[in-house]
Amino acid sequence: MRIIRTIAEVREAVRAARRQDRTVGLVPTMGAFHDGHLSLMDEARRNNDLVVVSLFVNPTQFGANEDLSRYPRDEARDAAMADDHGVDILFAPEPSEIYPDGFATTIHVAGVTDVLDGAVRGAHHFDGVATVVAKLFGIVAPDVAYFGQKDAQQVLVVRRLVRDLNLDVRIEACPIVREADGLAMSSRNVYLDPAARAQATALNRSLDAAQALADAGERNAGTIIAAAHAVLADAGIAPEYLELRDAETLQPITLLDGDALLAVAARVGAARLIDNHTLRSADRRGDA
Repeated sequence: MRIIRTIAEVREAVRAARRQDRTVGLVPTMGAFHDGHLSLMDEARRNNDLVVVSLFVNPTQFGANEDLSRYPRDEARDAAMADDHGVDILFAPEPSEIYPDGFATTIHVAGVTDVLDGAVRGAHHFDGVATVVAKLFGIVAPDVAYFGQKDAQQVLVVRRLVRDLNLDVRIEACPIVREADGLAMSSRNVYLDPAARAQATALNRSLDAAQALADAGERNAGTIIAAAHAVLADAGIAPEYLELRDAETLQPITLLDGDALLAVAARVGAARLIDNHTLRSADRRGDA
């Protein structure tokens, strides 16, 4: 595996692969790898000739009071894990390589960024995501890019970016990878002390409770959300949001009729965590 720091070098490596008609898969990450990241790398490895993983803690998607300075970083550990999973190139640029002096362009994706994490964290968050992803697509020019479904809103933002700008890349969303007790894997889980770690399992349990109601035929969104709220309340968690929205547009819904995204965000101990389930009404579950 090669560790590459510059845009020019990674472009040349990709061009060399293209000259041999090799396909290119990209896994964009901010490092602090866990099994969720590794599952994306494995999927990319199964389906592409050249696998590029970007490792870049993107400063533009963090707000003033967020955790940029303490976001977990261990490049040597991450590089060893990527190498073990068959990654060909680890693209690990410095911030000045991605955002040189005078950088003055921001991409804003309207609509799907206005709610959930966009409403809580502010417009800068998804503007930063969209901008850095667009840059990575321009630098690597992958055939396919792999994202985790845990960041479901981010996946929708990237899909809209690709559609609206006619970018020639396919977006693959891979399933959430969970710990044995159901906690969604996240780089921020390292912030949790033992008590908070146990408390955090309530996020997935709240989604499971809502899922069980939907599976039993409940269609009223308020009833479904109330069941999830009850689990969180029992665990002493007050969510930043817990909402049921259309799985494609993120418009609010009052009745479960087709695919819907039940998404939650909460601060547990020292960590801000997110999770989600995609719910489908019982009468539509057999649909493709």
